[in-house]
Amino acid sequence: VQLQASGGGEVQAGGSLRLSCAASGISLDYVQIAWFRQAPGKEREGVACVSNTDGTTYYSDSSKGRFTISRDSAKNTMYLQMNRLKPEDTAVYYCASDEGWGYCLNYYQMDYWGKGTQVTVSS
Repeated sequence: VQLQASGGGEVQAGGSLRLSCAASGISLDYVQIAWFRQAPGKEREGVACVSNTDGTTYYSDSSKGRFTISRDSAKNTMYLQMNRLKPEDTAVYYCASDEGWGYCLNYYQMDYWGKGTQVTVSS
């Protein structure tokens, strides 16, 4: 299983970025999908995910209303659309997937991880 994240970069506060994560060796239609981030000196935190249980989408308090997680079955790719970015969103962002049924914003729940992509938001 491989997850390949891309789309990071530097943007000014208030701008937007869309992260992509292409999967191989696994179908994203049948697993939980999630995005996490980790800023220097901080723990990895869940940003957004889609649950296997009933397809419910979860967002962290910091991302709710600004970020949107989605997936494209035909491309076997997940996305994170990030709008109204803030300097505190600066972090390395990781995509992940989980074949289980636990709470999908918990990083220890995840089975597979992509390499991170850096997002830097300048003020």
